[in-house]
Amino acid sequence: MTTPVDLETDAARLRGAMAEDLAVRGCLNDPGWRTAVETVPRHRFVPGFYLPADERDGQGLTRWQPVTAHLDYGRWLAAAYSDATLITQFDGDEPDWENPAERYGGAPTSSSTLPSLVLRMWADADVREGHAVLEIGTGTGYSTALACERLGSGGITSIEVDPHRLEQAASALHACGYTPTLAVADGLYGYWPEAPFDRIVAACSFRAVPPALVAQTRPGGKILLTLSGWLYGYARVLLTVAGDGTAEGHLLGGTVSFMSARTHAAPAFGNPAHWAAEPPGKPRAGRHGPERITAATEEAFHLRFLVQSAVPDAQLVTVGGIVHLVDVVSGSAATLTPDDDGGWQVREGGPVRLWECVERVLDAYDAAGRPGPETFTLCVHEDGQHLRHPQLPCLPLPSP
Repeated sequence: MTTPVDLETDAARLRGAMAEDLAVRGCLNDPGWRTAVETVPRHRFVPGFYLPADERDGQGLTRWQPVTAHLDYGRWLAAAYSDATLITQFDGDEPDWENPAERYGGAPTSSSTLPSLVLRMWADADVREGHAVLEIGTGTGYSTALACERLGSGGITSIEVDPHRLEQAASALHACGYTPTLAVADGLYGYWPEAPFDRIVAACSFRAVPPALVAQTRPGGKILLTLSGWLYGYARVLLTVAGDGTAEGHLLGGTVSFMSARTHAAPAFGNPAHWAAEPPGKPRAGRHGPERITAATEEAFHLRFLVQSAVPDAQLVTVGGIVHLVDVVSGSAATLTPDDDGGWQVREGGPVRLWECVERVLDAYDAAGRPGPETFTLCVHEDGQHLRHPQLPCLPLPSP
């Protein structure tokens, strides 16, 4: 039987191996962050989590298997010290880790982010000793603990919208000797009691930059966050705040995604078949197919975010090989049906021609030479938030 002495010995060995692996892969260039990884006991922050089974269920849903030390000590500890995201909650429901059950499908709403991404976020935000830092999305508290170990607890504030999640994280943090400022708060509004901040780092995504975050950042300070939307297109941006309350910054490369802030999550839209019956008239041949934004490539990942900016209230779902684009705000809908020649037939209805909007962005993108994310600038001004590129039309973000 495993004893506490065995656990801490095993955990220390696995921490060292994880740190070495991250260093070899170029994720740990700063000796201070490496020390933090080698020191912080991640297993104390994830007493239970879910991992996907190798096979889906009969309806094609992901089978999520609970993992705890009691159920499978080896699997639990190995996963805790793997470079993987560990799902700790679905659909806002806190699991009973004393008697956990297998789950089928569901939307993850809390997790312990993979360590390499946590380190990348802190590095990209250029967080340094002496900075007042706001972390949005405490989650399990592991990321918070790394920051406290590297920078000291005094300058770290971390907020979490879920009271139970924060309670669990606070217990783990304090048991490890870390004492950051913690609060139950919606990241959309930052945390005024500890403002102003030198750095704000969000571990959730927003449809647009929350104005409160800009207002709570010192001039010259930086905000690192992920932008997302109802098409599940993502882009990371590092903004620098100016003295006049505006902010600008370039998009960052890579294919990083985070769970949406709960107040920015997509609404339900009902049965796609009901929407499919709506578009009138004859179909037209599509200039572009949906694979341009759904393929498993970095370019498609980038394009999905760009076209999302053109149709910010649209959602996309595929049923029986037919692609549905549904806009619950305007009542518009589009369907794309594959034809016998390898193309797509498009039907559109409602005040917004959704796929035509998408195709205009794709046309402009191709004409500009398919520019990467780093060539786009996000501007946050009094007149709104706009994604700008010298060769493309300005793309507005939704109102925050």
